[in-house]
Amino acid sequence: MGRSDHALLFDLVNRLGLWLDEKRFDEARTVFTEDATADTAGGSVRGIDALAAQARRSHPPEVVTQHFITNPLIAVDGDRATIDANLLVVFAGPAQRRILGERYRLEAARTPDGWRLSRVAADPVWETAVA
Repeated sequence: MGRSDHALLFDLVNRLGLWLDEKRFDEARTVFTEDATADTAGGSVRGIDALAAQARRSHPPEVVTQHFITNPLIAVDGDRATIDANLLVVFAGPAQRRILGERYRLEAARTPDGWRLSRVAADPVWETAVA
């Protein structure tokens, strides 16, 4: 029996977090469509290569991150889906220690290779520095 679209999309959201935390930026095509867009604190970009470059700048090697993406609300409409979720991300590095709370608004598209994110928007809710 095949997995449901909801289960596959839930996995896709988890892959997004691991992609960022493990800094797998060369594997962007396993998470995003070629024409994906991102609107985040790091800026607004279009296209998978620009998106990966932005993620590299926002997640430098010396900063450890941990993304907790919770409470995804998934709505599937044929080969398109929307996902709203909470995001808690911890940044821990020599010059940067902070925690962010954001709201993810994601869009996904079914591709020949499976579900991929076509849009990532992060709306900041709160931020705090950590000593």
